[in-house]
Amino acid sequence: MSRMKNHEIEKLIERAVEAMKNAYAPYSNFRVGAVVVAKDGSIFTGVNVENASYGLTICAERAAIFKAVSEGVREFDTLVVVADTDSPVSPCGACRQVMAEFGNFRVILANIRGEYIETSVSELLPLGFSGDKLKQGKG
Repeated sequence: MSRMKNHEIEKLIERAVEAMKNAYAPYSNFRVGAVVVAKDGSIFTGVNVENASYGLTICAERAAIFKAVSEGVREFDTLVVVADTDSPVSPCGACRQVMAEFGNFRVILANIRGEYIETSVSELLPLGFSGDKLKQGKG
């Protein structure tokens, strides 16, 4: 993980806040925006998209990661997630597991007031499930 300056983090938070405006949250009114920065510097945004069948809802973090993967990107440097919450928002367990699939990268948890916490995938999901044995045919 490359070292990021505060102003770089603030710019990514602003971009996630802008993305958040596109969230589709008619049931909860809980809008979330995410930005994932690939190791090559490319940037992908995502928002939460709810569904009347709530289990079909997708979180902003997964939307951003899946968008990157659909474009051929598999290596990430930073993920920023933001919501209109009192304290910085934290990813759900499903998002944490998807993040872990792509390595241990920086994660910025933020709110729309610009408050943030810098952490990592491994800190958010200690002892997480790994597909390494499955990839090796030992699953």
